[in-house]
Amino acid sequence: MPDTTLVDYSTKIPNNVDLASDDRVLKALEQWHPGYIDWWMAMGPDGFQSSDVYLRTAVSIDPKGWAKFDYVKMPEYRWGILLAPRDEERLVNFGAHKGEKAWQDVPGEYRAMLRRLIVIQGDTEPASVEQQRHLGKTAPSLYDMRNLFQVNVEEGRHLWAMVYLLHKYFGRDGREEADGLLQRRSGDADKPRMLGAFNEETPDWLSFFMFTFFTDRDGKMQLESLAQSGFDPMSRTCRFMLTEEAHHMFVGETGVGRAIERTCEAMKAAGIEDPFDLVRIRALGVIDLPTIQKKANLHYSLSLDLFGSEVSTNAANFFNAGLKGRFMETRIEDDHQLTSATYPVLKLVDGDIRTVEEPALTAINMRLRDDYTKDCQGGVSRWNRIIEKAGIKFQLTLPSVAFNRHIGEFKGIHATPDGKLLNDQQWAAMRDQWLPSKADGDFIASLMQPCWDRGKFASWISAPKVGIDQKAGDFEYVKIHRG
Repeated sequence: MPDTTLVDYSTKIPNNVDLASDDRVLKALEQWHPGYIDWWMAMGPDGFQSSDVYLRTAVSIDPKGWAKFDYVKMPEYRWGILLAPRDEERLVNFGAHKGEKAWQDVPGEYRAMLRRLIVIQGDTEPASVEQQRHLGKTAPSLYDMRNLFQVNVEEGRHLWAMVYLLHKYFGRDGREEADGLLQRRSGDADKPRMLGAFNEETPDWLSFFMFTFFTDRDGKMQLESLAQSGFDPMSRTCRFMLTEEAHHMFVGETGVGRAIERTCEAMKAAGIEDPFDLVRIRALGVIDLPTIQKKANLHYSLSLDLFGSEVSTNAANFFNAGLKGRFMETRIEDDHQLTSATYPVLKLVDGDIRTVEEPALTAINMRLRDDYTKDCQGGVSRWNRIIEKAGIKFQLTLPSVAFNRHIGEFKGIHATPDGKLLNDQQWAAMRDQWLPSKADGDFIASLMQPCWDRGKFASWISAPKVGIDQKAGDFEYVKIHRG
């Protein structure tokens, strides 16, 4: 058996799944490759395809040191198929098949359900690249530009991960679905991406950092759930993807944190104590804390919608079939079948938001969303420590799960960030207090001036504490060809 911790770079498609011995799948992926490159050139980072970028590439999936750093032009990045090592003793750990040996092939009765899970996950990966394709032009530093491009190429690799599963296990249907992943476009009126948050614009770098903190964290939760799958190739695929996803959330959390830190520094230097003194704070060329709160409100609420309805028979079916578990499923102390358990769900009952006990099996999405909220709160608390350390009286908070929702129990209603229900007129009058207004967006856009000199950073963001790959502060992370 080949060593599945090493990545084979002898073919056009790097892999650790012994593609060289699978002529059918190798040929299918080689035929898919040109369409992928066409998509990347058309919809990938705009204006930087010929730049040398200091990127990490997997040479091994050994968690102690799998990344190799070097300058690479993004279209020449070695995307490929990387799965976590196979555990020969692994079992299905939940649902009706709990205790069976994990499946190496797709169970026929679950074929359509599993294909849908793979396609939905796969569709998010190119979507985020499309949403972020113009951001390089306003990068606040070469360090941040490099991080953006690392996120982009890894989202591209995650697309490859899902496409491999489609080609390997789903025949003609899988090939057609893989082609479809290159045909949809974020925000396109005729062929939009499948999930709403992935059709939103990412107009500025604060939005990018919020996206990678909040929306990529949803990705983490979904991947963790799919990593529990009884279909072992799906589990192995997602387990490796999670090692890359961690960097994306690091980019988001530290990016927002650095913006907060720079704002606090500028306020202290100018002797401004009131965080709501927006005119004076914005004149310093930094983003005021109330506007950062509005951005967090927006991206958190959009990301909550990605979990779907709080009570869901689809989620119950995925769980019962052994295809998609809960966050850290094997660490939960219950029967992992949920035949009689309940779970508290927030619902709108007679005009009030109340907690209702629902069957735990149909409340899988709610539980995952609760785990997500706890994970988000950890990062928000770290942001608040930056503000507290600066001596400024302001706290960032996560809004109510009823705020600004478009899917689930609270779609079609209006609620304040504190969870108080409003009528349409009240919402229209107050909305701009809680979500970014056009004026807020215009102000942030005015700050998005490129800063591409080595070791320099835009006015609105602090330098990182440590460089990528321990590089010095003036390291040339991206070699830009200036015409």
